[in-house]
Formats: sequence, C-alpha cells, structure tokens
Amino acid sequence: MLNDAKGIKRVIVCCGRSDLRSGIDRLSMMIKNHYKLDPFETGTLFMFCGRRSDRIKTLVWEEDGYFLGYKRLEAGSFQWPRSEDEAKAITQEQFEWLMKGMKIEQKKSIAKVTPLLPG
Repeated sequence: MLNDAKGIKRVIVCCGRSDLRSGIDRLSMMIKNHYKLDPFETGTLFMFCGRRSDRIKTLVWEEDGYFLGYKRLEAGSFQWPRSEDEAKAITQEQFEWLMKGMKIEQKKSIAKVTPLLPG
C-alpha cells in the first residue's frame, strides 16, 4: 500500500521525530492540536517517522474508521524532514521519492517525455 498512493488524495508529512509507540488516538490528537489539521479529512494520508528513520506510521480516515499503517525498512532509512513544527503536503512524485529513500526536496526531477515514433 505505501509504495503506491494512487487512492490517496493528499499526503501530509508530519515533520520531525514522532513517538511511534503512539496509537490512533494520540496521532489524531497530534494532527489536530500540534499541526492544526483535520484528522478526519477523508483521503488524506498523514505520515510520521521515528527518531531512527527506518520506520514510519501512517494514519488515514476512511469514513467508517481509521486505517493505521506501519512500515519498517530492513535496510536503509527514510530521508525525513526534521523541522519539528511543520506538516508539509507533498506531491505524488515526492511521496514516491520518500518511499524510495530519497529526499522530498530534490533540486530538479527528470522531465517526462512523450516518445515519438520513427518515420
């Protein structure tokens, strides 16, 4: 699921280090009180990273309840933004970069091209 966010309308990275022992209630309160966002926004995936940067938790409201996800990398780490008080909306491309272990702030991305048929 986390490698493909096509079903998600919006992705919010909750920057800084989060206590990944937190469950649904504590994470949703953090979204509301600390980041001043609506934890019940349908289709918005909120992402949290621990201090070791090798695991993340995700939280998304699905109209009938929360989905809480957890991903642990077996090797490597996520390039997580560490400014403590920021929640940052990221694009589909940035989400894919993050899931591949790259920084979400790239100097430039490779432009997509439409191939032309010869002749």
